[in-house]
Order: sequence, then C-alpha cells, then structure tokens
Amino acid sequence: MEIMCVYVRLQQQISGGRAEEGRREGEKRHQVRSRDVALGRMSWSLDLLPLSPCVELGGPPLSGLLWTLLLLFLWYCYRVGSDPPSCRSHVGALKSSSTLSALSRSTMDTGRLAPKAAPAIAMETGEEEGAENYLTPVLSYAPFPNQAAAGSRKLYGALQEYAKRYSWAGMGRIHKGLRNQARMNDRASIQKPHLFYLPDVPSIPFFPRDAHRHDIEVLEASYSIILTEFQAVYQRGIDTKLGWTYQGPKGQAVFPLYNAGVCVASNCRACPCTYRTLLSLRTFISSNSLGAAGFWVLGPGASLGGAYGPTNTRLRCHLGLQTPAQCELVVGGEPQCWSEGHCLLVDDSFLHTISHNGGAEDGPRVIFSVDLWHPNVAAAERQALDYIFAPEQ
Repeated sequence: MEIMCVYVRLQQQISGGRAEEGRREGEKRHQVRSRDVALGRMSWSLDLLPLSPCVELGGPPLSGLLWTLLLLFLWYCYRVGSDPPSCRSHVGALKSSSTLSALSRSTMDTGRLAPKAAPAIAMETGEEEGAENYLTPVLSYAPFPNQAAAGSRKLYGALQEYAKRYSWAGMGRIHKGLRNQARMNDRASIQKPHLFYLPDVPSIPFFPRDAHRHDIEVLEASYSIILTEFQAVYQRGIDTKLGWTYQGPKGQAVFPLYNAGVCVASNCRACPCTYRTLLSLRTFISSNSLGAAGFWVLGPGASLGGAYGPTNTRLRCHLGLQTPAQCELVVGGEPQCWSEGHCLLVDDSFLHTISHNGGAEDGPRVIFSVDLWHPNVAAAERQALDYIFAPEQ
C-alpha cells in the first residue's frame, strides 16, 4: 500500500514538473512576442500556424518552401482578379497553334489595308499563298461571277436558300463547283459534265464493285425477277402510250421507272418487284433530277456517239439483262463489255460511246440502269444537292 502511494506521488510530481516547464516556455514566448511588437517587428513562424508536429521535422528549408508557395498563390489570385473579362475569355485563343495565330494576324493586317471589312471567319487552309481555296468564296461572301449562265445563277440561288434554311457547313465544294461551271463547259476535257461538276472528287471511268457492294449484290440477286418483268413489258410492244420513251439515236428506247427524280407510277406498277428492289438500295438517287432508273434497249446497228453525263456526283450502275457479244461500252477511252447478271459501275461524266455492232439475229442489248451516289459525295452534300436539284413539279 505504501509503495502505491509513493508511486502516485512520483507521477504527480513528474506531471507537475512538465506542466511547469510548459507554462514557463509559454511565458517566455509571450514575452519575446510582446517585445517584438513593441519594437515594430513581427516574428513570423510556423508556431503561429495550426500545423501538425510532423511538419516541423523539415526545419527552416520546409518553412521557406511553404511561404514561397503561399506567396505565389496569393500573387496568382491577385493577377486573375485584376485581369479584364475579355482577357480571360481569350485564354484558349492564346494557346492555339502558331499557324492560326499568324493567320489571324495577317487577316487583321488585311482588314486595316482594305477599305471594306474583312471576312469574320479566319480558317487554316494549308495551301500555298495565292492559291484559291474553295471555302474562301463562302466565307468572304464573294459575288457570283457575272459571266455565269442563267442556269448556274438559278442553282446558286437555290444553294443560298438551302444555306439560310440549314447551314453553309460542308457546302464549300458545291459553292466552288457552281462558280466554276462556266469555265468547265468551255474547256476541252475527257471529263466534262454539262450541268454540275463537283470539284475534288476522285473519278475514274469504271469503279470497282466495292464502291457499292451492297447495292450491286442486291441487284444481281434480283436479276432473274427483273429480267422476267422486263420481258413481260417488252412483249407488249415499244410504244410511247405504254410508257416507253425514245432517247438518243434511233433504235434506243427507255422504259423508265424513275425519270429525273420522279417516280413513273404506271411503269412501277407494271414492274412491282423491280420497284421494290430499287427502294431497297441504299444509294439510289431518287430525290433529285440527277437520278433515274429504267430499262435501256439498244437495237442492232445503233450507236451512241461521244457524250457527257450531267454530273460527276453519281455513278451509273448497269445490270446486264441481254448482252450480245458485239456490244461495247467505251468510257474515258477504256472499253468494256456488259455481262448478263452482272453490274458495271460507270462514271458517265467522262466522254463515253455505246455501240451495238451485231445483226438482227442477235437481238437488242438490254440493261437495267440505276443512278447511285458517288461514294466520295458526303451526306451533307447529298442533302444539299437534293434541295438544289429538286424535281420540277
């Protein structure tokens, strides 16, 4: 019992000594702080901050680093608060590429020199200086050429209406094509569509099957049905009263299901399976005057001289139904022959000729022709062309 009492008294003395030492240390710090205040000095120390004891292990270097970071943060807050709103709103512009910055500066210099206002939109063209960019007329609102034909002006007016209703986005190539159509008609070229030429579209006389594999496979799978319906129509006779039309040279007749983007209802009712096949095609041009579909019959001895199609925005798909060996198609100087049950993809904006050199015993050459979109015409351009070349009512 006495041992326990002695132990307790020792603990009390130790704790009391520690408390006394803490009190004396506090009084000493208070006296030093009071003296500094009286002398106009202030001792900034980490002791004034509620930091955990582990922070003090770093010593003076850590203290200096923390104060440096605090001063930098306060300076940053001051600068952000003092900058005007316009400067903060253009921080992203200041971080843009050097090319765009140089382009914007050149645009501003041009605006100072020219008496008229410069375009409001600056774009990175990536072309050499002085080269014409097909987006420039759209962005600068350049007037349409005065020497343009009345038809081109009408098409340009339709493009402006479309842009007002929807957007100019994606219309650069169409705008350039309409402006340059007059020069296209005047030049001598192996590819010269007479109605509308879309620039920067890769073109070759004959396209591979992969360009429209789905639609070609659908047509070739329906070959027998299409041939049967054609034979039923052909046996009734070729007469304009029965839905036939004559085009081109003597001996060429057409039974159209779609003519200039308009469905020929009576002919489609005569060939219901063929009509349903057309509707199942993904790229069939059925909404503007550039598209057509129907049976083309060329009699023995007939030929079609050099001709150009109306546009390079489409490809003509020829499904051979009856193809005598003496028939030939030459597009852009490349000869090709049809084959029954198989398709040819033709860009008829190239100079092309068709001939049937067989005799009467060979019978006519018969193909089912369908106009499909060129694979390099974008969806936005297709929508715009449907609006510009809308069928006349």
